[in-house]
Amino acid sequence: MIYHIIKKEVKIVLELSKKPKGVRIIEGFPGLGVVATIATGFLVDHLKCEKIGSYYFEDAQPTLSIHDCKLIPPVGIYYNKQSNLVIVHAITPAIGIEWRAANIVLDLCKQLQAKELISIEGIGSAEEVQESKAFFFTTDQKCYAKIKKIPGVECLREGIIIGVTSALLLKSKIPTTSFYADTHSKLPDSRAAAKIIETLDKYIGLKVDYKPLLQQAEQFETKLKTIYQQAAKTKDIQEKKELSYLG
Repeated sequence: MIYHIIKKEVKIVLELSKKPKGVRIIEGFPGLGVVATIATGFLVDHLKCEKIGSYYFEDAQPTLSIHDCKLIPPVGIYYNKQSNLVIVHAITPAIGIEWRAANIVLDLCKQLQAKELISIEGIGSAEEVQESKAFFFTTDQKCYAKIKKIPGVECLREGIIIGVTSALLLKSKIPTTSFYADTHSKLPDSRAAAKIIETLDKYIGLKVDYKPLLQQAEQFETKLKTIYQQAAKTKDIQEKKELSYLG
């Protein structure tokens, strides 16, 4: 005898302290180069957004971030009244729970009667990137026409999209746009995040200065180079010691 087990989908409902209507939503779950998390976190700080909700996955690894002596939730929902903008800032990777993560965003879109959903990500580059390029894909023709007028932003003509962004593009019922910045690194890439911020600024007019992210990228790269140089020196010293023992 064969038994069929029917797994019921858990309905996700976000509890929000505020419910602004007709918003534009920007979401970013960590992926390649942690580009989306860096960019959304930067926007939350730069636009002085207020937290209106949060979420965490009980079956995922517990993850918290501390910033400016405050706890940052695994998934935070933030609101900027001036731009009528809601930002989903996630520090928890959605590996294995991509559909559920997408459902959180879709539930948010429904509750707030969002007019547009924007998803941001880093995409892999085979070569070392000196200056990130921006790409986009959108389900809406009006959005397409508007983005095509932005210099330096190309339509993603070929590629495979996976993860939360893919789930959102498949399930979203409202105009949905995804922006990408290329990165060659699995390390946090602030330069690619800056490219995303620059592109968003040109698209929706946030008047956000992305240069601090470029400075952050340079500082991070300088720090990494110093670490690598110190590691190389330590290795040389260790090898010389081993040779002296052998001699």
